[in-house]
Amino acid sequence: MEQRELPLDFPELTQDLPLLPARMVNEYSYCPRLAYLEWVQGEWAASADTVEGSHVHRRVDRPGPNLPDSEELGDQEKFHSRSIELSSNRLGLIARLDLVEAEDGRVIPVDYKRGKRPHVAKGAYDPERVQLCLQGLLLREHGYRCDEGVLYFAASRERVNIAFDDDLISLTESAINGIRLIAAGGRIPAPLEDSPKCPRCSLVSICLPDEVNFLQRGTASPRPLAARREESVPVYVQAHQAKVAKKGELLEISVEDKAVTHARLNEVSQLVLMGNVYVTTPCLMELMKREIPITWHSYGGWFIGHTMGVGHKNVELRTAQYRASFDSAFCLRLAKTLIRAKITNARTLLRRNWRSKESPEALLLSLKGDLRRVSEVHSLDELLGVEGAAAARYFSSFGALLKTEGDERNLSFDFTHRNRRPPSDPVNAMLSFAYTLLVRSWSVALSAVGLDPYRGFYHQPRYGRPALALDLMESFRPLVADSTVIKAVNNGEVRPSDFLQAGGGVSLTPDGRKRFIAAFERRMAQEVTHPLFGYRISYRRMLEVQARLLGRFLLGELDAYPEMMPR
Repeated sequence: MEQRELPLDFPELTQDLPLLPARMVNEYSYCPRLAYLEWVQGEWAASADTVEGSHVHRRVDRPGPNLPDSEELGDQEKFHSRSIELSSNRLGLIARLDLVEAEDGRVIPVDYKRGKRPHVAKGAYDPERVQLCLQGLLLREHGYRCDEGVLYFAASRERVNIAFDDDLISLTESAINGIRLIAAGGRIPAPLEDSPKCPRCSLVSICLPDEVNFLQRGTASPRPLAARREESVPVYVQAHQAKVAKKGELLEISVEDKAVTHARLNEVSQLVLMGNVYVTTPCLMELMKREIPITWHSYGGWFIGHTMGVGHKNVELRTAQYRASFDSAFCLRLAKTLIRAKITNARTLLRRNWRSKESPEALLLSLKGDLRRVSEVHSLDELLGVEGAAAARYFSSFGALLKTEGDERNLSFDFTHRNRRPPSDPVNAMLSFAYTLLVRSWSVALSAVGLDPYRGFYHQPRYGRPALALDLMESFRPLVADSTVIKAVNNGEVRPSDFLQAGGGVSLTPDGRKRFIAAFERRMAQEVTHPLFGYRISYRRMLEVQARLLGRFLLGELDAYPEMMPR
């Protein structure tokens, strides 16, 4: 005998509690985790399916005649009303109805769907039936007679009648209560396991279902990440007194009121400004609308900050970040993971790029000892000491990875030790600039996923310092920044003649900086095999994946933060 749930009326909303969109109840019926990500954490990503769905709705989204009041609706009256918004505090719901038809005193909601009609027993899948039933309940709440609805499938041009019987109403009420419960509980539902729903989901690269399941339970290796192609790239502007303006669908860059180049807005991932560059207000507003960040640097390349729109809505994630940052044991645990990965990746870089006739085995053995000492430290101060010793060992031999070319000014790529503020030789100048580019990339990636780049765990918060970006870039210094310097030198992309010497420091010339930036962006776009998940992914995409995995760790879904350590 089937046992039904006890129906409980949802308490009427008061004060500033938000109404639940009908679309979120549809998402909950499809996948509770998807609904939580969108409704509670404010995540969203477009896909081919969502774009096609918007195209299907282009006609019904245009408002038509107003829906007459229920008392004014005659038994013989017929009408069609499009894009009707209804809400109810008692139900706690709000919905935009694509189309409402009236005939013989009854109203029928019509919901448009982009695909073909599924050949299933009930005429459609439960999420679509539930969303349609919600619209019927809202119409009833406003006094209309509504006993059924219609799903219109645009691809096959078929209408499917859905009766609002007791079973469907009970299923709908359960879905409403379910999403309200998980939202109030503040804990994200577990991801689906090996589900065919995941690969086509627009939020798969945000949800990371296979990756989370793999790290939690060691299930089958994750399927290749279904991420969109990286067709957008950063645009760098470093010309003195350049102006960036919006012209139609283009970014127009001009110097002294003469247009010198342009870039398509849909191909821009971020705008990087160096020095005295002016951005017009219409351009700034358009970039904010499109969620394209602007990063600001001094003319010498120092990262100053970034500008973006309203920011990410995921307060839950930032709350977990702030809470964990005040836990000294948690900070030490995460910091040890980061520094262990940094030293491991430094050893890998040394092995792969060693050019000296002398064997690096003694150096590699010393770094291995540093790895062991990382596990033994009991405070962040001790960890700083171990990291400093390992860095000194690493940089003392960094010159053995480079071709030592020089010029008549005695500028060469000879390298003995790390120095900065200002860097005293070309290699140190490139290392400092590469780290600036990397911390800027991490700051943008962290902001994009909802984390605060200025509240760290290893690097202590200080005015104007993106501590979390500095934390997470530690393991990527050898992989991205140091590797870019090595390739730029050894491939002859940057020469000693590309540097200026002044005021006791050395810096890149504008042309040299341009070539070095190109080398850095090529490195970020290079695809590598993820050591844990087995699929190929670019370093630029890797930063976002690692930021999201850190979020999963902070929210308690993962027991440890999985670092990136190529073999």
